[in-house]
Amino acid sequence: MNERDVLLNELAQGLRPMSQGIEWFDSLGQEEQPEVLLFLRHHCVQARAVAEDAPESIRRAGLRPTHTPAVPAPPARARPRPGQPRQADRPERNPRPDRPDPVRLPHRDLASDRAYTDQVSTHFAQPARRLGYQLVLDYKRENRGVQGTHEGALLVDGSLACPAMPTALAQATIALSDKAVRGIDDDPLLREQIAAREPYYLRLKESADERGAIRLQCPASGPSPAVACPRFSQVHQIPAPRPPVVDLTDRRATAAHTAAKPTVPIPQAERLRPLPKKELPRICQKPTITVRPGDLGKRDKFRQDRHYLHPRWQDAYRPGRANIEGANGRLKSHGINIADPSKRLAHGRVAQTILLALMVCSANLQMLFTWGQTAGTTANGDPADVITEPSETAPGPLAANGLSPPQPPTMVHTST
Repeated sequence: MNERDVLLNELAQGLRPMSQGIEWFDSLGQEEQPEVLLFLRHHCVQARAVAEDAPESIRRAGLRPTHTPAVPAPPARARPRPGQPRQADRPERNPRPDRPDPVRLPHRDLASDRAYTDQVSTHFAQPARRLGYQLVLDYKRENRGVQGTHEGALLVDGSLACPAMPTALAQATIALSDKAVRGIDDDPLLREQIAAREPYYLRLKESADERGAIRLQCPASGPSPAVACPRFSQVHQIPAPRPPVVDLTDRRATAAHTAAKPTVPIPQAERLRPLPKKELPRICQKPTITVRPGDLGKRDKFRQDRHYLHPRWQDAYRPGRANIEGANGRLKSHGINIADPSKRLAHGRVAQTILLALMVCSANLQMLFTWGQTAGTTANGDPADVITEPSETAPGPLAANGLSPPQPPTMVHTST
């Protein structure tokens, strides 16, 4: 049994305080944390927990009963996502923005183009969050960078951050061209600036409640602060910690040391003469703030749930947008071409909407049929997700006019 197993067992038996376990887990690297979670998962499976154990587990963990659980990521090669139109209209003209979505779709990341990002939050962002989606947004060139403030915190590319974030980092994306955004992999300086932003973002303390309000905390607060902030130590009268002995060959201990974390740049005049507490930003007076739907006013439409251009943002945004553009290309191709009015020879909005839905449904069936012929099963080989062999009535290739060819008549034998 190694040191990690001993520590986890002592935490489970209550021999160590949970705060010490959280601090240890936060000090781990990005590659080590998933290994620990996988190890804990094996323990949970061996414990043979049942549904009746959930309330007591939530109470011991200190979570709220409405806390949003983690959602597993989809497999690398899953079933294609067909186009799913809701209405024949532009995003800024929703005749019924308060109507809930009747189709219960998987609640994961929701990536959209910039036409939706620029909409009033009550028309897009707030309804999407009420349905359980996490927004992954892109911005127009003039909307990148510092977009506003809330309770003293800076709204930097959709995420609230420390008001003393270095200017070079906060303005790293100002006037950034779309070509530079798409080519971030070829720009090492921009990648370094995006990575250097991470410690300064406010951290999620409590997930959204039934009203959609979330709690965020200062990055310098908590048992494992992400930054060292002289202002935070002065306002909350935190004594200087006793210098610990650090083994420089231990990567975990070295990364958890205060000296390894960035220091918030406080003006020299404030260091010599600290400002009164009431003159500081609200986030500096108290370590936590509440963000409710609409609190940011017009800027609420820019708020998103992943840090802009961070690798996690790219992993969510790029595949989603590629899937959307691929589906749009199929729908607008010469085979069906929903943009061609000659394919929808009917008058009235209702008739046009019904015909458009039927054309998209036909294209979806064709995409699923084609994918089933080429892939057959998903990459993980789960028997529950195996595509069955197509029946004799599977949709055939589309004709030149975009319509499916007529099916041959079925012969029915009757006895006399």
